[in-house]
Amino acid sequence: MTAPQFEFDSREPFLAKLRELLDAGVPREDLRVRTPYHVPEADELLYRRPGRLRYFPLFGGLAGFGGGMTLTIYSVLSWPIIVGGKPIVSVPPFLLISYLMVILFGSLSAFAGFLLLARLPGSGAFGLGDEFSDRFVIVVEKEDSP
Repeated sequence: MTAPQFEFDSREPFLAKLRELLDAGVPREDLRVRTPYHVPEADELLYRRPGRLRYFPLFGGLAGFGGGMTLTIYSVLSWPIIVGGKPIVSVPPFLLISYLMVILFGSLSAFAGFLLLARLPGSGAFGLGDEFSDRFVIVVEKEDSP
């Protein structure tokens, strides 16, 4: 049995039907919506949390900073060049390399996180299998819906 599906051409009837379904007692977890652009009212109605993608660049950047500092400190301790009595481990020049490693690792981990969360590459990542290019769609996934 296919899940009930409602399609709309504009935003207002879509939001009205979504409110109607929620008022009728359909659990928020059973509703899937597809919109041609972001509709913040739908997120508020469905209490959607922000995605997990934001954590990938954060942890990638932290790993990049740690890796950059470790690389530079290990390099100067393994091959010391003492010039004019300056300290071997001097943090300010190491920050530039660490900064670049933050950008590199943060961007690569964000891209990897996107691929992981979007389940790419794979054919199952393209959702319902139907094309809803410019329509507002509500799909009720459980059978006990009104």
